Amino acid sequence: MRITCSKDLLLENLQSVLKTVSTKSTMPVLSGIRIETKGNETIELASTDMELSLRISLKAGVEGEGALVAPGRLMTDVVKSLPGGEITLDMDEKEQVLEISCGPADFHLNCLPASDFPNLPEMPEDGSFEISSNPLVSTIGTVARAASRDETRPVLTGILIKFTKDKIKMVATDSYRLSVRETASDSSLKDKKEVIVPRASLEELARICGQTGAENVVVGVMDGQIIFTVDSVVLTSRLIEGQFPNYQQLLPDEFTHEILIDKEELIETVGRISLMAQKNAPLRMKFAPGELTISAQTPQVGEAQEKMAIAFQGEEIEIGFNPDFLREGVDSVAAEQAALRIISPLRPGLLKGEGDDFLYLIMPVRLTG
Repeated sequence: MRITCSKDLLLENLQSVLKTVSTKSTMPVLSGIRIETKGNETIELASTDMELSLRISLKAGVEGEGALVAPGRLMTDVVKSLPGGEITLDMDEKEQVLEISCGPADFHLNCLPASDFPNLPEMPEDGSFEISSNPLVSTIGTVARAASRDETRPVLTGILIKFTKDKIKMVATDSYRLSVRETASDSSLKDKKEVIVPRASLEELARICGQTGAENVVVGVMDGQIIFTVDSVVLTSRLIEGQFPNYQQLLPDEFTHEILIDKEELIETVGRISLMAQKNAPLRMKFAPGELTISAQTPQVGEAQEKMAIAFQGEEIEIGFNPDFLREGVDSVAAEQAALRIISPLRPGLLKGEGDDFLYLIMPVRLTG
């Protein structure tokens, strides 16, 4: 079986599927990329780490039928090293060898049989639906940063997604902050669906959507897995089982103060002052009539403060936040002004944009001195 394809096209797609090649598994086949012919003009590249899988179809000249699992990293490096132009792949299934040639260069890679590669699920005929990609991607970008990186609580490493016919809602939390966004989105969904998807899977989906420029995404949910089809790319991810925290109970009903602050000015100020919030030092926000003082101090490093004019009335109040969490929350606000709602120095603060459907709850840091 022989495949001919442009180097640039092959390399681009190999680099994409390489993202889901396993680097830790003791199963050699999971470190490989399956190459399979799909008719006379198409080949499919596939990889999986058993948590996330990718399949990409691309145009190529094909003579014969067959499939092999090539060593993922090595094949990608070989193709990358070749001169530009057309590459020829000769696959010998009997000997399990892949010959890669381009100009005077010729490589022979030992492969594994395609039968050893895990079966990847197909999009279900019933129950799949189509959704616009723009609201999906923008919601992922807003919410994903609040998901936990701590694998000891797997459910918090995921993002709760609620799909309805005209909206998509995502929720993420690492127990120190909570991000919620509801976005209008037309879909062909008939019934509601609620799933918990790993953060990394959704971030990869957003990357694929951006790379392909696809207007729509087809979504299917089945047997503990979710499947996304974006143009010629199929992304499959396991779903996270478990009970997601009841985030509604975490949102305070009332706040003592709501302060509107220019978003860009606040981001710039927080960014500057955070340079002095090292070694887990908090960022201090002191509210007084007409002004906000943002400061930080780290022993043996230094200190800084900056004042901003704001519309604040009432008794002075000072509250501390993790500077990175605060900056990411403000950055996620879509409006020109960020509304910060606070109750007391020991109660969570809430960030939102004026008129948008985004909420960002952030736990305070206890201040001393």
